[in-house]
Amino acid sequence: MTIPDFDAAAELQFALELADLATAISMPHYTHRTFNLDWKANRTEVTEADREAELAISDRVLAHRPTHGLFGEEHGLVGDLDSPWRWIIDPIDGTSNFVRGIPVWASLVALTHAEHGALVGVVAAPAMGRTWWAAKGLGAFADGTRCQVSTVSKLDEAQVSVTFSSGWDMLGLTDQLVHLQQQAYRARGFGDFWQHMLVAEGAVDLAVDAVGLQPYDLAAVMVIVEEAGGTFTDRHGERTFMSNTAISSNGLLHHCARPLAG
Repeated sequence: MTIPDFDAAAELQFALELADLATAISMPHYTHRTFNLDWKANRTEVTEADREAELAISDRVLAHRPTHGLFGEEHGLVGDLDSPWRWIIDPIDGTSNFVRGIPVWASLVALTHAEHGALVGVVAAPAMGRTWWAAKGLGAFADGTRCQVSTVSKLDEAQVSVTFSSGWDMLGLTDQLVHLQQQAYRARGFGDFWQHMLVAEGAVDLAVDAVGLQPYDLAAVMVIVEEAGGTFTDRHGERTFMSNTAISSNGLLHHCARPLAG
């Protein structure tokens, strides 16, 4: 597939630079606990680290990619809103962990195209000392090591990660989630971006995310999972980062999540 005006290596390098920019802002706040905690209307946490990191990324994109748009968790849409190219940014995925001193949080950076979908993804988790990245056709990497999903094909031999949320209760599907865990060899709840990165690395075989997700939670991780050879869909089996649910797997076990379609 040829995508006009798309230099995968160059855009991946730019995405890595954007993630580094976010790290330079967020990590000192995390290390020294120099932030104030606010609450958004949806009862999720936000700090000045979130806002400052997204603003810095936005400024860099507007300066170096003036024909692109950008959608961020904190400030919404900016840049060229008519462009087919759009950067999708979550400055700190896992803010709840960030504010409690839990190192499982990351900056998510993705480049998407209106026709071709998510093409570049970077997940930078500085408190964990880990960075994952991928671009369409270039493969997926974790700290420079190539990522490849597992070859486990039986659920009773699989490691599964499930993120429970009130949304699953509202859908009436919590019992199905519990049953999925009971059928697996081992079940854990790694949560947020990390469970999908573990799928990409082959450490986890199937990951079911929470209900209530946004594109900025999913675009970057989708690229990495797929470039590692995995499958990434919503709970209905649609390949998308625009849904409020997400399931990633090694592909061989994706059918095990079918009961979650409701």
